[in-house]
Amino acid sequence: MSMQQEGVVILGIFVADLAFMGDRMPKIGETIAGSGFKMGPGGKGSNQSVAAARAGAKVTFISKIGRDAFGEIAQKTWKDESINAQVGISETDPTGVAFIYVNDKTGENAIIVYPGAAGTLSPADVDAAAAQIRGAKVFVTQLEQPVAAAQRALEIARAAGVITIFNPAPAEPFPAALFPLCDYIAPNESEAAALVGFALDSLDDARRAGDAILAKGARNALITLGERGALLHSSTSSIHVPAVAAGTVIDTAGAGDAFVGGFAAAIADGTAPADAVRFGCTAAGLSVTRRGTAPAMPSRAEIDAMLAVGK
Repeated sequence: MSMQQEGVVILGIFVADLAFMGDRMPKIGETIAGSGFKMGPGGKGSNQSVAAARAGAKVTFISKIGRDAFGEIAQKTWKDESINAQVGISETDPTGVAFIYVNDKTGENAIIVYPGAAGTLSPADVDAAAAQIRGAKVFVTQLEQPVAAAQRALEIARAAGVITIFNPAPAEPFPAALFPLCDYIAPNESEAAALVGFALDSLDDARRAGDAILAKGARNALITLGERGALLHSSTSSIHVPAVAAGTVIDTAGAGDAFVGGFAAAIADGTAPADAVRFGCTAAGLSVTRRGTAPAMPSRAEIDAMLAVGK
């Protein structure tokens, strides 16, 4: 790895999160009263960028947005968080948007995402940002943008010796060729179940899923398990890290992004993988005590303070 490689580069999408709070989802044809509403910056890739930046990493984000009001929110978000935005602007496609339902009693959520301009990201767009990818210590991507763009970016990162993290979310089919490009493949439990064909009802199930993911060519399976924490599984070890309870859970949207961004920042900082998982779990545990996705991401000082309490 080149001595010039540093920081975290993330390929993904930005969306404006439109979050509605209520005690249940309406049925088709039904209108119900909500208990709250909040609009803010979102999108898995952008959320992970904010999480990593607040956790102390130097971050570059690669994406596309539209020339519209939501795009202006995106640019302000990245400027405020000191994120280097390598982002194209479309004159024809809008910036992405997400409908988020949040249960006002449990904090559980349901989400519909429309990627907008970021849905047109192509391998050519990735090639235009190849120098940034090669210069990173850690590269992260997901599946909210087209899979061909994700694959090309992982190929560039792998060839340059960059540590690669692939968050296969949402749970969409992708080519088997992506597995060998991943130092860490980081699904949640439902995404892991979609990959391996069985539910992860226990830690033993999660370890079996990890074995199946390793058999497909990934170097490490990093499976988040909600309130059960996370499992870091390789050919030589299997480490379960408990979830971190940082307070009352009010909104779980973005918790996975907090974990991935925190983990990536810790790895980029030279932290040992198991400790990086604890760092990511702590970031996620703090994020669910706040409303929103990107706005809920904790600072490095908050994560360090919580880790110190747990020692």
